Amino acid sequence: MTLKWILGLGFWVQGFRCFPWMAVNFFLKDGLQVDPSALQILLNSANIPMVGKPVYGLVSDAVYVRGEHRLPYVAIGALLQAVSWLAVAFFSSSGVSICTLTFYLLLSNLGASIAEVANDAVVAEVGKQPRQADDNARPSSSGELQSFVWMVSSLGGAIGNLVGGIAMEHVTSQQMFLAFGIVLAVQFLITIMVRESSLNLPKSSSTGGMKKQLTELTSALRRPEIAYSIAWIAVSYAMIPVLTGTMFFYQTEFLGIDSAVLGVSKVFGQAAMIFWSFIYNRRLKSVPPRKLISAIQVTMAVLMISDVLFVKRLYSNMGLPDSAYVVIFSGLLEVLFFFKILPFSVLIAQLCPPGCEGSLMAFVMSTIALSFIVSGYLGVALTSYVGVTGSDFSGLPQGLLIQVVCTLLPLFWSSWVPDDVKAKTRKVE
Repeated sequence: MTLKWILGLGFWVQGFRCFPWMAVNFFLKDGLQVDPSALQILLNSANIPMVGKPVYGLVSDAVYVRGEHRLPYVAIGALLQAVSWLAVAFFSSSGVSICTLTFYLLLSNLGASIAEVANDAVVAEVGKQPRQADDNARPSSSGELQSFVWMVSSLGGAIGNLVGGIAMEHVTSQQMFLAFGIVLAVQFLITIMVRESSLNLPKSSSTGGMKKQLTELTSALRRPEIAYSIAWIAVSYAMIPVLTGTMFFYQTEFLGIDSAVLGVSKVFGQAAMIFWSFIYNRRLKSVPPRKLISAIQVTMAVLMISDVLFVKRLYSNMGLPDSAYVVIFSGLLEVLFFFKILPFSVLIAQLCPPGCEGSLMAFVMSTIALSFIVSGYLGVALTSYVGVTGSDFSGLPQGLLIQVVCTLLPLFWSSWVPDDVKAKTRKVE
């Protein structure tokens, strides 16, 4: 029970991170007067610490702090985030430069990355244990714990987006930063009061230090089923030029959508993620990973085509309010990008050899983070190519059509993702 409580807190806070980041978007647009391309570049660059997750994973696997190697890193991550958001909270829009803000956003994401690596490693370790009732049963990596933390994270996201959307109408961005900093400080205090031994984690086979962990990670990445799967998921994200900053400006500046509607849109998306984790755990765990992930990719393309029709004002001419479309379809498309991560995490947990769960899962998340960064930079290039600016969105439909094509291309080599997986379980000592 302690395990679920501590993981639940960690993943809830991880999901709740959208609360201050919604304020960051408006702070940059309205307070610092940045344009769509600059907004997207800054937000994507702030994610660079996520790329270092393999290093954090190796350290978490091999370096113990007072006999523990998971919860101390969760606490360190929470502390770094708390420091960064509390510092930003005391800046005014007129007294902070973009460089200073970027530094603290980088520090925040560094802390978030460290905490996420430790939490993901715990999930991977516990997920590889066979069920006690039957040692030959399929391990819990089939999705129970992954679905639980996914649901908790989505719940945190739903609450963060709902409260954030409403808060933007009544409080300042700095007050939102302060509130989240306090939440992180509470997480830090709770985490340092829990002993890792109370979580009943499986005994780690990692006793050779950093060098052995690096060797095991390299060995795991040389396995074709792991290497090709990671390569596909990376390419499937990286080659899609996302237009997040452009769509944010289009919705808020051109359509006049307010922050409350955007908050509800994100809540709808988080609710969809919760529903997805529930359906996956109950109905879709037995579906071959390749088939399921490919279906998600196709659904993303379909909703992007819908965005083209939305920008061309087809739905508006049919009587559908812009706010209704933004809440339902934009909210769903935003989270569809993350739907693939749940079945893919389960797949990697099953393929992962014992002893390098933390470093391998960190490498996967790092690869996905890097793919999102590349995707964001490609989106900036695409925005420039089609001639979209903060006041001219005439080229946006063309950009969205290019996005659709790029989304469908990875399906031609989806065979890189295996369909039949046998989990690698730990030997009973």
